[in-house]
Amino acid sequence: MKKKAEERREQILRAAFQAVSDKGYETVTLQDIADYAGVSKGVTNYYFENKEDVFLSLLEWVTDRIYQHEHKAVSEKTTAIEKLEAYIHSVFIDPEKNKKFYKVYLDFIAQASRNPQYRQINLKFYENCWKIGRDIVALGQKEGTFSADIQADTASKMIRSIIDGCLIQWLMCDEDHLHEFYKNTCYDVILKYLK
Repeated sequence: MKKKAEERREQILRAAFQAVSDKGYETVTLQDIADYAGVSKGVTNYYFENKEDVFLSLLEWVTDRIYQHEHKAVSEKTTAIEKLEAYIHSVFIDPEKNKKFYKVYLDFIAQASRNPQYRQINLKFYENCWKIGRDIVALGQKEGTFSADIQADTASKMIRSIIDGCLIQWLMCDEDHLHEFYKNTCYDVILKYLK
């Protein structure tokens, strides 16, 4: 029974993700989410208190999935350079997936200035990302690959800033063929910074 409930919640969250990606945060209704999920609005209300509850759960769900994906990719590698490459590749998945995620994510970020719960979820996401960066930097310093003068905590924040900046700029260009360019440039800039 619990597994069925989790599957239904995830079905609704996937639908909410698609709805926000297509229509934007401001215009999506509970009815839209129910329609995208192929369920009645009553089913959506059974699993979530209201639209705000759906959106809080969605932001938490999607950022956790992104972090798990990135963490898994990095943990499968052994050297700092391999881990950094894996990190960048796991973030720059492909144009379609990156577009969809950042459309939704940027809508949430726009709300975060007025919603402390969104800020808290986003901070948790960034803390997870910073941990990945810190671990990569510390390993690289231990190996002698990265500069010993770099402060790992600061570097981890800069790594994520460069990643997000590159992806947002690529998204704003609206040219899929530049995805590879931004991915490679992002990697090169971070590598130069760390060395």
